[in-house]
Amino acid sequence: MEEKNQSVENQDEMEEGLEQKEQPQEQDDSMKAQQEAPDNKGEEESSLSEREQELLQQIDELKKQVEENYNRFLRAQADFDNYRRRTMKEKEEMAKYASMNVIESLLPVVDNFERAIEAGKEKSDNDALMEGVEMVFRQFMQILEKEDVKPIEATGKKFDPNYHQAVMQVDSDEHESGVVVEELQKGYMMKDRVIRPSMVKVSS
Repeated sequence: MEEKNQSVENQDEMEEGLEQKEQPQEQDDSMKAQQEAPDNKGEEESSLSEREQELLQQIDELKKQVEENYNRFLRAQADFDNYRRRTMKEKEEMAKYASMNVIESLLPVVDNFERAIEAGKEKSDNDALMEGVEMVFRQFMQILEKEDVKPIEATGKKFDPNYHQAVMQVDSDEHESGVVVEELQKGYMMKDRVIRPSMVKVSS
């Protein structure tokens, strides 16, 4: 019996020894876990820092793009302002000297009128003077035709307020009512626009 008791006691002592050996191992595992935990936190902080740097770089790039676009906008606005001023100046110049070509074409007519007047003073030949005046008139009408200026047909035409200006109504046995019976002042058109309507008498 004593031998059995001793063997039981020895077995208990061995189990206690094993438990004591297992406890330090568990403690070592927990220590390792605690040591590894700070390292993982450091890696997370490092990765966050890199991400922040990337974001900052992206922000800097966006700022550069915004600045470049703003500078382009300023240059485009300045170019547009210059273009607008230039075109306004050109329009003013064109309006100022728009009739210069026509006036230049009329100068020879003025010269011929002066010659006709001088010839009429020196000679008493009315036929020669009339011939000179008719020549100048034809020259003048050629210039008008070149500029696409034509007289408005009026006499015998139906009265049209777009082309005719009635200043008088008269009784007429030859024409029906509303017909131009006489042209008092010739009207003219340039292309499809009326420069001056014909001043006319209209049958009542």
